Amino acid sequence: MPKTTLRITSKNYSSWSMRGWLLAKFAGLPFQEDIVSPDDPEARAEILLLSSSILVPSLKHGEIFVWDTLAIAEYLNEIRPAAKLLPDDQAARAHCRAICGEMHSGFSALRSALPMNLKAHFPNFKVWSRAQADIQRITTIWKECLATYGGPYLFGERTMADAMYAPVITRFITYDVKLEPICAAYSKRIMAMPEMKEWIAAAQKEPEDIDELDVEF
Repeated sequence: MPKTTLRITSKNYSSWSMRGWLLAKFAGLPFQEDIVSPDDPEARAEILLLSSSILVPSLKHGEIFVWDTLAIAEYLNEIRPAAKLLPDDQAARAHCRAICGEMHSGFSALRSALPMNLKAHFPNFKVWSRAQADIQRITTIWKECLATYGGPYLFGERTMADAMYAPVITRFITYDVKLEPICAAYSKRIMAMPEMKEWIAAAQKEPEDIDELDVEF
């Protein structure tokens, strides 16, 4: 089996690293972690939303090098088809790709207003209107998917969509975002996954803090 390395940065702060890591776990691909310090300029730019190109996470599988989270997801789906990172049904696959693409390129207000920080908790946090619109759109996506495909995950079984939206759930918890019962139940299901518990336990042990993301809002 080709040697596989996944390059990630802070488990506490980096939502894109979480997505790439979950995708590799969902695919069942054994890998070694190459953890880049948040002090690295490239990693820090990604975490603080100052980078025009997201280069973390990146996957090295033998001689093949893939960056960009959606590209990693599609590559893993190719080499691990049995993991079913995309649904079998053509229409469902198209839907899955569409909502993954929407997360990949959208929701900038949410990212800015509610940065990922697994160690923090801000009860009764005031969410400003543009970020609230992003929250509304995300929960609408969840409700539509759960109603269409019957749950318990967005497309029935776990797919790349659940990995793409998992960091959003941690943001909702950090900033005390109130959810409707169906979305709260889905969030609880994602947080109960062994992979999420493993990631969060590691994040809690990280010694590094990024002052810009640890302010008291």
